[in-house]
Amino acid sequence: MTSNPYPLGLRLDGRRVVVVGGGAVATRRVPALLDAGADVLLVAPELTPALRARADAGRLHWVPRRFQPEDLDGAWLVQVAIDDPMAAASVSAAAAERRIFCVRADDRTAATAWTPAVTRHGPVTVAVLGGGDPRRAMTVRDAIRDLLAVRLTPAAAAAAAALPGQAGAVAAPPGGLGAGATTGTTGGQIGRVALVGAGPGDPELITVRGWRLLTEADVVVADRLVPGLLLDELRPDVELVDASKIPYGPSRAQEEINQILVDRALAGAFVVRLKGGDPYVFGRGGEELLACAAAGVPVTVVPGVTSSIAAPAAAGIPVTHRGVAHEFTVVSGHLAPDSPASLVRWDALAGLRGTLVILMGLKNLAAITATLIAHGRSPQTPAAVVQEATTGAQRVLRSTLGEVAADVLTADLRPPAVVVVGDVVAALDA
Repeated sequence: MTSNPYPLGLRLDGRRVVVVGGGAVATRRVPALLDAGADVLLVAPELTPALRARADAGRLHWVPRRFQPEDLDGAWLVQVAIDDPMAAASVSAAAAERRIFCVRADDRTAATAWTPAVTRHGPVTVAVLGGGDPRRAMTVRDAIRDLLAVRLTPAAAAAAAALPGQAGAVAAPPGGLGAGATTGTTGGQIGRVALVGAGPGDPELITVRGWRLLTEADVVVADRLVPGLLLDELRPDVELVDASKIPYGPSRAQEEINQILVDRALAGAFVVRLKGGDPYVFGRGGEELLACAAAGVPVTVVPGVTSSIAAPAAAGIPVTHRGVAHEFTVVSGHLAPDSPASLVRWDALAGLRGTLVILMGLKNLAAITATLIAHGRSPQTPAAVVQEATTGAQRVLRSTLGEVAADVLTADLRPPAVVVVGDVVAALDA
């Protein structure tokens, strides 16, 4: 007779946890470990772009090679996130010799510890074990999450979404194929795609409908800016595609992402394209919708909380304020002002009196600020930079338009970061 597992909450702050493997499973598991404050050692020859970004940012230690038993020296826990049974067994054996609990993604029966289905609500963490049945555990977890967060039931949310004018309406592809259409040109059943905005960084800032669709997904195609803890809550059988778009680093061509969405949906899957912020604010959501529509795949769009407003708010900066700013402009700074490909009229923006919010602008910040000043914006205009807004790693730098580029270098701020220019930066100062 198999004994029941003993439930336990591990306090991992500052303690070494080894993760073996750098693929989709590790991408899902690492964020929760980092959220717990663990000192994560990741052992894998290659990493997904999302994990590589965390390593480059110094959030974890990466050893770019295959596992060696001595990697477990000093560890409190090991998570095996590889699908090679022989390699996983060797990690288990090394862990057993050192009396270290071992979680195995490939074989629950061979593991000495299981990862539960988890939901978090402020300081409350609920972990559910389903006796070896992940679907049962997640069903119970989701019911508890509904009670904690006072969420709409799926039936109520679906009914609300069907009302005229509601956000998240289904876009009908050419030829009239729209909501509820499931028959392809060959007569086979096709799936659907949801473009879901995940919000600015805090996993609790995803919309109710976005979270509900995420729990129903068969495939999730996620960007680097997606809150990692949302991925940790996916069903074990969900296919996770890491479509990270790391600035000036590895990326998956947009055409390939479009094709993944179409191919999986035409094969009958429900695909959630999970994007940081809002799908239509520099997220290329429109391109993805058009690609799906051209293939006859119905698409649902779920707006997200955009960082262009949330990041300033998290830093105590309103983008508008009575008597200070009656307008705000959101602009992409990924191209330098003198780039022939830039569509931004920086000279016109310099003449505005309102708030200027710049996304993806750290690399070109010196050129941007110099251009604004050259066209008349005062170098003494208050400016701020908010890095990783709404997360535990949030950093805020306050400066002036003339000094902010140099201050960013001195402070070693990194993307993702939002730049705010305007008198609203100081509007709420006591």
